[in-house]
Amino acid sequence: MASPGNRAAEFTVATGFGSKAQTDKKANYWKKNSNRVPGSIKPVYSAMYPPGEIPSHAHVSSSRSPGKQKTKKGDSFAKFDSNTSDVWDVDENEDFSFLTPQKHSTGYNQRYATNSSQLETSSEAERVSPSVVTGNEGSKSSTPSSQPSQKKKTDNDVTVSSSSPANEPTSQIEAPRPSSPIRLNSQQQQPSREPGEGRAEKFKELLFDINTNLDELRKHSWNGIPDTVRPIAWKVLLGYLPTNTDRREQTLQRKRSEYHGFLEQYYESRHESEHIDTFRQIHIDIPRTNPLIPLFQQSEVQEIFERILFIWAIRHPASGYVQGINDLVTPFFFVFLSEYVGEKVSQLDNFDMSSLSNDYVKEIEADSYWCTSKLLDGIQDNYTFAQPGIQKKINSLKELIQRINAPLHKHLSSNQVEYLQFAFRWMNNLLMRELPLGGTIRLWDTYMSEPEGFSVFHLYVCAALLKKYSDKILTEKDFQGIMLFLQNLPTKHWKNDDISLLLAEAYSLKYMFADAPKHLGQQKKR
Repeated sequence: MASPGNRAAEFTVATGFGSKAQTDKKANYWKKNSNRVPGSIKPVYSAMYPPGEIPSHAHVSSSRSPGKQKTKKGDSFAKFDSNTSDVWDVDENEDFSFLTPQKHSTGYNQRYATNSSQLETSSEAERVSPSVVTGNEGSKSSTPSSQPSQKKKTDNDVTVSSSSPANEPTSQIEAPRPSSPIRLNSQQQQPSREPGEGRAEKFKELLFDINTNLDELRKHSWNGIPDTVRPIAWKVLLGYLPTNTDRREQTLQRKRSEYHGFLEQYYESRHESEHIDTFRQIHIDIPRTNPLIPLFQQSEVQEIFERILFIWAIRHPASGYVQGINDLVTPFFFVFLSEYVGEKVSQLDNFDMSSLSNDYVKEIEADSYWCTSKLLDGIQDNYTFAQPGIQKKINSLKELIQRINAPLHKHLSSNQVEYLQFAFRWMNNLLMRELPLGGTIRLWDTYMSEPEGFSVFHLYVCAALLKKYSDKILTEKDFQGIMLFLQNLPTKHWKNDDISLLLAEAYSLKYMFADAPKHLGQQKKR
């Protein structure tokens, strides 16, 4: 019986493994063999080069010479290795020039320039491939170079290629510059426009069409009306001016003449016993209207307001004059004054009324009166005896808050805070004491584009305002703290964007609850 040592020797002789010759052969194989092994990266030229533009050097290492392949039939392992490559044995002379960025052909550049409508960009990093600038300015290589690539290192250790001959200036890669906005070519530079100028043009098309489309006008007005067209837009939206442009001038003349006829007929009676109390109250309230705006401290402006409010009170005996109506004239006066002065509303605080002609002053006064009357016609029950309109809206606000923010409603009730105590002014003055004048004007743009904006939609705006500050209200632990916050909301410096967000929230509430049963004006039976 053969010993284990003899059996090992016999196995070595039979298989050929373990012999010195075989060991040297494998050592030389792993040291010298340059064949690729599994996992090595092979170039895919069609992904980088258009058809027909694969560089000549790209085919050098793409195929293997048949003569170098080993075809020993007895050694399956050697046969396997001869037909495969390994990532751990990469030829040091491997040609990686296919990774070098190459410039596209001139035809591609021309197509790119045509398709981009000659738009220029200063960001080289955003282009399809870097542009290679030669020594002569303006000349660029149109085909890939056939010269061997020399590898260079930039400051950022990015490998780039230079393929110019030795007797020509060395090629350089233009350094990427910080990206910047796309610029129009100087030949196609468009004239600059002021912000909102495009919207103003759209409004002019609507307003000065033969018959203004009210639905379209309301749709565009919801998000705000440009200053330049707001005066006429308000007059049309309120129904003071007809939609037919041919009738507008005649209507303006007639309505203005009618108002000044009222002045001649009624204004002298302000000192009579029947009307003296009404006029005295108006005379007291006018200086309190916007006391921080110098324009309203001018005697001429105060007299305009006195006339407007007294004539309205005389012609509406069911309600008469009520404190708060004086605030509602202010936005109309400012907007219509801007039409004649040519300034934005925000720039009229220090305007001197004595510099305006008397005829213009009369037109501004008449237009302000009629538009105020149009507004009050929709909310007149807010100012009749006991002000039932305001009472109804406050109850509706209470029910709405109870449904959309039950913790807030519970917090107010537990601290004995009644909605009437803080929301009465919101309804009576349409939030004019809570918002800056510019914010009120922006708010009214939307009110005029909404059906029943000053009555129904205003309720949702008040609810959105409470919802916005609910977290702050919940931190107040007593009646005094809650009331002080609600009567001094941090909204004095709101901009148009803040008003737009408030309106968006109000619209979502209206959309959510408008068709819900019993959420407005219907108290539960007890």
